[in-house]
Amino acid sequence: MYWILAANLVSVEPGLIVWKSLTFLLLLFLLYKFAWKPILQALQEREESIDASLRRAERALAEARQIQAENERIRREAEQEAQRILREAREEAERLRQEQLQQTREQIQQMQAQARAEIEREKQGALDELRAVVADLAIQAAEKILRESLDAERQRRLVARFLESLPANKN
Repeated sequence: MYWILAANLVSVEPGLIVWKSLTFLLLLFLLYKFAWKPILQALQEREESIDASLRRAERALAEARQIQAENERIRREAEQEAQRILREAREEAERLRQEQLQQTREQIQQMQAQARAEIEREKQGALDELRAVVADLAIQAAEKILRESLDAERQRRLVARFLESLPANKN
């Protein structure tokens, strides 16, 4: 039975070929008349859509690269600006430190000068007081020695001349 079925499948029947050919041609005509243009139009639209999408993607990629380059430039500029600000801050800090150091030195010199002046005033006051004490002691000593021959006024003039003849100590 297998051979019988297989023989029917392989046998050529001219009527069946004609009908199949007519059906195929009718199908082609119907496809051409009603489906061919919409299918081609859909394919054309799809092709245009894909082409437009590719162009948009290329533009977006170019724009992304441009934005990336701009961001890189801005980042470099920001780094340079940050380095400049740091450098200026260091320079300003150094300048302020030098200024403070100079002001401190000037204050120390001023304090030293004031201290020297105060020491000199104190020294002069002590010397004046010492001279007065020495003058009084000299007057008292001279008064004891010369009590009989000189009066107090003459003794004072004598001591004053003596003190004037002494060298002044400026150290």
